[in-house]
Amino acid sequence: MKKDALILVRGGGDLATGTIHRLWSAGLRVLVLEAEHPAAIRRQVSLCEAVYEGETAVEGLRAVRIETLAQEEEVWKQNAVPVLVDPQGKSIAPAKPDVLVDAILAKKNLGTTRDMAPLTIALGPGFTAGQDVDVVVETKRGHRLGRIIRDGSAIPDTGIPGIVGGYGKERVIHAGTAGIFMDLRKIGDIVEAGETIAQIRTADGAMISVTTQITGILRGLLRSSYPVTPGFKVADIDPRKEELSNCFLISDKARCIAGSVLELVCAQLWK
Repeated sequence: MKKDALILVRGGGDLATGTIHRLWSAGLRVLVLEAEHPAAIRRQVSLCEAVYEGETAVEGLRAVRIETLAQEEEVWKQNAVPVLVDPQGKSIAPAKPDVLVDAILAKKNLGTTRDMAPLTIALGPGFTAGQDVDVVVETKRGHRLGRIIRDGSAIPDTGIPGIVGGYGKERVIHAGTAGIFMDLRKIGDIVEAGETIAQIRTADGAMISVTTQITGILRGLLRSSYPVTPGFKVADIDPRKEELSNCFLISDKARCIAGSVLELVCAQLWK
């Protein structure tokens, strides 16, 4: 294996964090690039929170925000993962990654190209293996989850959330209007169907309630004071009230995807 290989991951949301955690656990050096204002819902298991807090931790992995590439070595010496705000990917060329993983999960390509690294991997729809990137990993729940696609694309986004505890679209909450999101509850709270968990302050000063459709655990909640538009995802309810620990653990879906990425990375570095 190449000594001091660098794996660069674009994105630090909950699914990306599963991949980052798996790569870090395997002893690989990982650099994370993020947006100026990440909008993760499952913030307790999203390393992008380091952008706001300076540093964060998920299942024993510390992520530390850095301001320049020159600071990455110091973070690696601490057995942590550096997070750099760089949504345009301007630091990719000077970083010279051995593998680049696009884990933004935007359902479209926001600028990743095959020439950015010897191996480029994309998670989910919006990419074509062999054109935009070398390989695509399926992210849709079901029998194909985690499958490695070397020719073609992942299953197109349906906009319908996967079924958890018997519920699909009912468990995910979207903003009904534009404005500033203000949370009233916190991740891990038990909430009832019809309960107000947040408000959206509109441009004219009105406060619009954000309510739940089902009873369960508030597994994901957008950061307070975040600007939203109609349809913006703001919360996620897990109907399995006995699964409180899930709010703070990397999901089975994220770990499945992460295993496929690690397989590809190891195959590349062991050539």
